[in-house]
Amino acid sequence: MSGEFSFIARHFRQLAGPESLDLRDDCALISCPSGQEMAISTDTMVENVHFLTEDPPETVGRKLLRCNLSDLAAMGAEPYAYTLNVTIPHASRYDDVWFSSFAAGLAEDQKLYGVTLLGGDTTSTAGPLVLSATVFGRLKKDTALRRSGAKAGDSLWVTGTIGDAALGLLALQGKISDPTGFLSERYRLPRPRTGLNLNGLVHAAMDISDGLIQDCGHIAAESGVAIDILADTVPASSAANTLGSQWLEQRLTGGDDYELLLSCAPENESMLVQACSQRNVPVTRIGAIRSGAGVHVLNAEGQVMGIQKKGWQHF
Repeated sequence: MSGEFSFIARHFRQLAGPESLDLRDDCALISCPSGQEMAISTDTMVENVHFLTEDPPETVGRKLLRCNLSDLAAMGAEPYAYTLNVTIPHASRYDDVWFSSFAAGLAEDQKLYGVTLLGGDTTSTAGPLVLSATVFGRLKKDTALRRSGAKAGDSLWVTGTIGDAALGLLALQGKISDPTGFLSERYRLPRPRTGLNLNGLVHAAMDISDGLIQDCGHIAAESGVAIDILADTVPASSAANTLGSQWLEQRLTGGDDYELLLSCAPENESMLVQACSQRNVPVTRIGAIRSGAGVHVLNAEGQVMGIQKKGWQHF
């Protein structure tokens, strides 16, 4: 693979924006316009934990970027730029051909989401491939959407469909059928809901990365409220519905959705639907916020369902 700087020049200089200083210095130089602030988020993906060794390299780069962009979407920030750290296993299959495709995937999504590469780091390891990205977004000061703003009386909403990525992983592992490949693609390529302009429209927001129930728990804890999820109303794709209702718990607890979870006052619901419609993003009411604590999953009869696993845990 030759030297580190040659590797960077071959694969990543083409992705760099002007503030990266052509990836030739120790730091990038970025500015923030008056009246705005920077939203920053970072994520790490580890081979065979967050992506599979057999995944196409162009989707691996795009998934890494999109997982980070989803965090910006959850705070209502406009994507701006990112940094990239790459830790490559010794004597591995991750050669120039693989990284050429990896970088091509990043280039495609840079155009789609309007971001450029600022810099990063490359190193090697005896372990698996490890990829980290840090994203930078901009938003008007004091308008960021937080997890802590949900209020009793709000309704609970999600974008898109829930559980496709978790089912897609099972499909890629050969545990369920996926004749159209839709579920597998949802695991490999999240759809960050950037550009919705929900600042001031919803009380609380976060992206769903570790499972719907578990992430509802984060909003409930940070906001000091209880959340009721109406299980039958949680939107499912046609591919998920084809598999049957026995996969409901997997859909509610599986990770990697990267859809938005939103708490909205009743008087703003129509504006929320309109804002999402303008971006062709489906949005569905799935429950309610009330006084109390914890997350309660209710069936069609209003009875609490026993859910064994709440979501993904790293530790």
